[in-house]
Amino acid sequence: MHKLIEQARQSGRHLLEHEASALLQEYGLFTVPCILARTSEEAEHAAVTIGFPVVLKIVSPQIIHKSEAGGVKVNLVSKEEVHQAFAEIMTRAKSYDQTAELMGVLVTAFLPDGTEVILGMNRDAQFGPVLMFGLGGVFVEVFKDVSFKLLPISEEDAHEMIDEIKGRVILYGARGQKPKDIASIAKALVNLSRLVEENPEINEIDLNPTVVFEDKIAILDARVLI
Repeated sequence: MHKLIEQARQSGRHLLEHEASALLQEYGLFTVPCILARTSEEAEHAAVTIGFPVVLKIVSPQIIHKSEAGGVKVNLVSKEEVHQAFAEIMTRAKSYDQTAELMGVLVTAFLPDGTEVILGMNRDAQFGPVLMFGLGGVFVEVFKDVSFKLLPISEEDAHEMIDEIKGRVILYGARGQKPKDIASIAKALVNLSRLVEENPEINEIDLNPTVVFEDKIAILDARVLI
């Protein structure tokens, strides 16, 4: 069993986001730089280390949906904004769940706009782990434009998943836009498949949003449930 998963199980919780990020990186899945900060001073120092602009997100085992708790602040460009955002996030998170253990905030790099996609895995009671891919935002929320594959998958399977969604034209370059990095998406799906195969304790993975550019892919938010 992976040490991060073992630590989480012993504590009776799921992986925290910075732990999930570390696990993903071990499997070649690129996540944005992040630092856990327990105080506003640590958050300011982390922001300077990572480089502005940054994002702050609440870290709590009990708060899985951070945005619903008012636990996210984006595009912060100064130490003063980080200081204020830290205080607001902690206050809102406490109000959202007074029993929650607030471990601090995760300071991450803020990336420019790209094309949002979603990668994920659910463990089906009958079929076992099922990989999911689709465009993010309204495409997954409203149109349910996603594709599925049973594990394990090959690189060819990954490209089939990408081609199965209706919104694939956006990834291949629609209305004069340059094509996105399809090869990196396929590689990420294969790496995610390997991660799940080697860690059967994982019950669900939600990498949303993941942002695709012309030359790279970056996971902005990672949820790993065990």
